[in-house]
Order: sequence, then structure tokens, then C-alpha cells
Amino acid sequence: MLRINRQTDYAVRVVLALSKKNRDRLYPTSEIGREMLIPPVLLQRIVAELANGGFINTQVGRDGGISLAHDPRQITLLQVVEQFEGELYLSDCVLKPGECPFDTRCPVHCQWIRLKNLLRKEMASITFAQLVEEGNLIEANVTASPMLIPIEQLIPVSVS
Repeated sequence: MLRINRQTDYAVRVVLALSKKNRDRLYPTSEIGREMLIPPVLLQRIVAELANGGFINTQVGRDGGISLAHDPRQITLLQVVEQFEGELYLSDCVLKPGECPFDTRCPVHCQWIRLKNLLRKEMASITFAQLVEEGNLIEANVTASPMLIPIEQLIPVSVS
């Protein structure tokens, strides 16, 4: 099963939370953690990795905190995910060419590469500014209607 790990999910939450906020201000790490339901034991490691990747700025001390290092329009979902997961692959035959005796003549190998490239391209097109806008749209629709609306009806999914 293809899935990102919990730490990556939490990292995306941190960047999303900061994308909603003023970039000229520092926010306590603990505030972001509470807002995004991230366990404190993981939060410091995630913040350090996000800072190491250049996604956030950190300042220690009494008046310290974290802020987004770039405009949310310049940060993609793919960038954050690959900071924590490494480059995405769907199959070991793509990750380790030459290990499969059929890779040079296998139609499935070619499809794994094509699908990996499609997934990476789609994730690279999703910015955190877009995610903030979609979150606002979801919130507005949920608030306006007490009925649950399927996410597919709120946000158009583009498949090229």
C-alpha cells in the first residue's frame, strides 16, 4: 500500500497551519502543535526537519517561534512530502533498476514509471496557498450546511 508516514502528515499540517498565518510574525511551536493535533514528542523533530529543508524559520528563546520561510504559493505538497519521505516510488523495480530480471522488457515497469511521474507532477502542482483556499471553501460549505458534503463535490479533481 502506498501511503505517507505519520511524521510526513504532521509536517504537512505544520506547513498548512503556518500558510494560513502572517509570515511576518513568529508563532509558538506548541500553539501550532495544539492547533494541528500533533503530539509534542514528534513536533520538535518535525519542526527541525522543516527548518533543515528551508520551509520554515525558527527562533529560539522566550520570544521565539516558527514562521513560514516562503510564500505558500512557492511551496508544493511534493516538496514537503519528499523532504520527509524521499523521492516517491511506486515499486522497487523503479527504485532499484537492474534488480528485476524483466525490467528492460517489462510493460509493468514502464507503467510504474509513468504513474510515479503522474503522481509527482500532480503533487508538484498543489501549493499550500491552494490548500488554504480549498480549506476555506470546505469550511464555508460545512458551516453553511449542516449536512456533510462529499469532498469531491467541493473541490474539483483534475486528472490530465
